[in-house]
Amino acid sequence: MTIKNRLILMNFFQFFVWGAWLITIANYWFGTKNWEGTQFGLVFGTMGIASLFMPTLTGIIADRWVNAERLYGILHILYAGVLFSLPQVATPTTFIYVMLLAMCFYMPTISLSNSISYTALKQNDRDVVKDFPPIRVFGTIGFIVAMWITNLTGNKATEYQFYIAGIAALILGFYAFTLPKCKPQRLISENASLSETLGLEAFKLFANYKMALFFIFSMFLGGALQLTNAYGDVFLDEFKHFPKYANSFVVEYSTIIMSISQISETLFILAIPFFLKRFGIKQVMLISMLAWVLRFGLFAFGDPVTGLWMIVLSCIVYGMAFDFFNISGSLFVETNTNAKNRSSAQGLFMMMTNGFGAVLGSFTSGWAIDRFFTKSFSDTTELATYLQTEPTNELMNEFVKGHGIEVSADGLFSSPIFMKDWHHIWLTFAAYALVIAIAFALMFKHKHDPKDVQNIAH
Repeated sequence: MTIKNRLILMNFFQFFVWGAWLITIANYWFGTKNWEGTQFGLVFGTMGIASLFMPTLTGIIADRWVNAERLYGILHILYAGVLFSLPQVATPTTFIYVMLLAMCFYMPTISLSNSISYTALKQNDRDVVKDFPPIRVFGTIGFIVAMWITNLTGNKATEYQFYIAGIAALILGFYAFTLPKCKPQRLISENASLSETLGLEAFKLFANYKMALFFIFSMFLGGALQLTNAYGDVFLDEFKHFPKYANSFVVEYSTIIMSISQISETLFILAIPFFLKRFGIKQVMLISMLAWVLRFGLFAFGDPVTGLWMIVLSCIVYGMAFDFFNISGSLFVETNTNAKNRSSAQGLFMMMTNGFGAVLGSFTSGWAIDRFFTKSFSDTTELATYLQTEPTNELMNEFVKGHGIEVSADGLFSSPIFMKDWHHIWLTFAAYALVIAIAFALMFKHKHDPKDVQNIAH
């Protein structure tokens, strides 16, 4: 098997083991376990907490002491073990702690997979800019396949989504030991400083104004990514409470609709080399930010019937928003590092996006939604008006009973029903992305030089 095919297989499973549950876990949390929404943001917050230190720590280990591919394999095997234990968890608090452990093992493998790919391609004299995006696209395909398997097997709200991911992670863990050897460089002098000895040189990138600014904006964009991961599928699924949308394709196969986002990724990943060479990192990142504005804005006005085209277009735009940020950002970091600190620098990028960014997005959005964008209904007339139906509608009454709420003769609820105001939630997220885009355009000074792209390739 060629090096390209071996890396394709690695990338496919890398994101398969995430896609099997990431988009559908909200359905498991709210639909199967009936746990409250207050703590749900913490589930995605675990990814951020783990990314604050694990990618950087494992990157340092890979640069200094342990082969990257071996460390990568060990982490996936441990990740699989934790996934197998998740279905046995009975309380939301325990679930969050177990998920945090799973994320401590999984999140660093994303940056390690990039580092392994770059190292293996350069060892084989391949053009990284040309060859990496077509390899990475199979990671997105793996994510899509996992989503479809989970949805079509009827497991988007069951514990089997974790078993699907766990089995695949176990396979990937053992496969990793067959990958090309990515030995620690240990490029360090006898008179090295303590920071060099410990592998902390990547943090010196913050001393460069442009790199520091890049990492800060990476953090804010990382927050935007967590918003769509956490709430995208449950947003579509909640249309089932509206009688006129209850039987729509979008409601029944919400995960498949969301997978359009990943299908779109496969196209935009392949376009990255052209855009990078033609426009440069600043313009590509700016395009990504504006795409996030469209992603959220279209969701705000979309619905499963007359506004279906907006939901579909939002999913298509997601491919540009995600890829132009994540893949191009990773390649940009590569231009500012060398073999000595490649893994730790990629870990640092991961820490800012999926670490601080995820924490920012998860905790802030969770608080804001509960505080400002959750509607309370105390009687059948109010709820029926919001759901655009009649107070006597059978589906609405089943929805009320499903919450364990009793209705008095005059239509009053024994306790209020809470529903998310998705229209204003998505508009707020769109405004957030727009502010970031404007600030980035004004503050990030970078003159495009085509030679930078050549430096990545070689």
